[in-house]
Order: sequence, then C-alpha cells, then structure tokens
Amino acid sequence: MNEHAKLNAYAAVVEQATLKLERLLPGPAERVWSYLTDSDLRRQWLASGPMDLTIDGPIELVWRNDELTSPPGQRPEGFGEEHRMQSRVTEIDPPRKLAFAWGPGEVSFTLEPKGEDVLLTVIHKRISDRANMVKIGAGWHAHLDILKARLEEADPKPFWDVWARLRDEYETMIPA
Repeated sequence: MNEHAKLNAYAAVVEQATLKLERLLPGPAERVWSYLTDSDLRRQWLASGPMDLTIDGPIELVWRNDELTSPPGQRPEGFGEEHRMQSRVTEIDPPRKLAFAWGPGEVSFTLEPKGEDVLLTVIHKRISDRANMVKIGAGWHAHLDILKARLEEADPKPFWDVWARLRDEYETMIPA
C-alpha cells in the first residue's frame, strides 16, 4: 500500500479503547484548522456548535448527519435526526492541535504540514466497548471522508450509506 492510500485508510486500534485515523488533506493547515473550529464549516462534515477555544472552554457539538450530504442515504434504525454533546477543550495550539473531552472520552486532532498538504491525525481515547469502537471507527472514517471531499470541493457520497458499509467492515476488523 502506498503512503497516500495508507493515510486515507481505516482507523487502527493503537491501544486498548483507542482509535487512530490519519488523512492527508489539501492545505494549508490554517484552512483545515478552520474546518475543525468554525461552527459553520464544521457542520459541513461533522457537527455544528459553539466552541470556546481556551483550556476548559465549553464546546457543544450538534450532529445532524442527515444534513451532511445530499442525499443523506438511509439513516439506520436507532439513530435520531439530532444528537448533542457537551465537551470541554483540554488542549489547544492553533493551528496544530485541538483536543476535547466529555465524561471519560477524549478526541484529539493534530495537524502537520506536508508540503502543500496537511496530515490530520485523529485519536479517540477511552471508547467504552467494542460495539462503540465499531460505530465510532465507521463514524470518524465517514466524517473524515466528507471533510476531505469538502476541502477538495467535491461532492461527498451519501453519509449514512457510507457509514453503514464502513460499520460492517469495521465489525470484521475490530478485535473482539
């Protein structure tokens, strides 16, 4: 597998209850950073909501996955139209690092310039169980594919259809 394909591949279990994903994205880092921190841009690939960019600053993430792509695809049973989560910033170093936490969970985003591109590394720690690792792995994978498409000014594939396919693939990949 070439380096570019590796950087756009599946999440890896890097330690117990931790997933790591990498994506090589069109830069510069400041542009990618804005898609992480600006609610209007973030809602185009992940979730909207206010984000106080200071240590311990509050974050509210509001997922409306049906609005990420047109068409959205078939929403799986058990998922609502909207999901909200309260978090807080645990680390911030613009435009290189952002981390936030809620309850036991934590997600970090690291940006590293690679020529005209940016290597985005996402690490999601303290995932409660294997079933959530499967869902979260598929979720981050699908959301990051949309981010890449948005940065490339391309049309992303239907979110829910991609998520469902990836969930089935992650089901076979995540160790029991």
